[in-house]
Amino acid sequence: MVHQTPGMRDWLRIIRRGLPLVVLVFGGFLVLLLIRLIERPLCALRRPVTPYVTQFVCRNAFALMGITYRMQGRPMKGAGAVVANHASWLDIFALNARKRIYFVSKSEVAAWPGIGWLARATGTVFIRRDRRDTLSQINLFRDRLQAGHKLLFFPEGTSTDGLQVLPFKPTLFAAFFDPALRDILQIQPVTLRYTAPKGADPRFYGWWGDMGFGPHLLAILAAKRQGEVCVTYHPPVNVRDFADRKALARVLEDRVRAGLMTKGGAAPLSPPEYLQK
Repeated sequence: MVHQTPGMRDWLRIIRRGLPLVVLVFGGFLVLLLIRLIERPLCALRRPVTPYVTQFVCRNAFALMGITYRMQGRPMKGAGAVVANHASWLDIFALNARKRIYFVSKSEVAAWPGIGWLARATGTVFIRRDRRDTLSQINLFRDRLQAGHKLLFFPEGTSTDGLQVLPFKPTLFAAFFDPALRDILQIQPVTLRYTAPKGADPRFYGWWGDMGFGPHLLAILAAKRQGEVCVTYHPPVNVRDFADRKALARVLEDRVRAGLMTKGGAAPLSPPEYLQK
């Protein structure tokens, strides 16, 4: 999708929205770092304060950009994992806005300028997609779950145009079937559904392939009218109810996809045969 070069009026909107957004994001980042200096030695993995800073920033980011934010369903309580479809960099704000979560990301992201710093500061879990690291990942997940964290995964493995859900990669769920996690772990499927501004390309908020972050951000800030994002929380499932990772991935994928395709965002229950052991 090609974004038009911003005109004079577009730049005025970009400045009006963008400057407060920069102050909010990086001001919140500095506040978070200062609090973390005290929080880390006292609480270690537990983060009783800083996640609220992240939530504040993410909720208000949508207000500054003019994008309507809606939530359906109920986020699960307690530790566990969350899986969602991946459509845009906006997903980070949408998923953090209402619930404390910690993203699980590929290790390369930690080295990205700017984004890597923000990711580390907000408690992102970095992993290498290598089977040889499975044991260390299990230990890492167990430590974070025992600290009360909710870990967020994008099982598609990449972002899309926001109008579809790609097949979930079952390998990402292998660690959850370790005996130390299987009997205690719940996973909640979440659907992110973006509605483009009236008259715009339905893929307006999607960010995928080799699209540049800068042009996409400018296009959103320059929009005369904005659309909305709806975050739908589906009922969580118990890992112990599934025979293997493929069955688990299939059910979660079906529920996320149904939430995207259903106007109201409510996903029907999956067929009983998925739960057969």
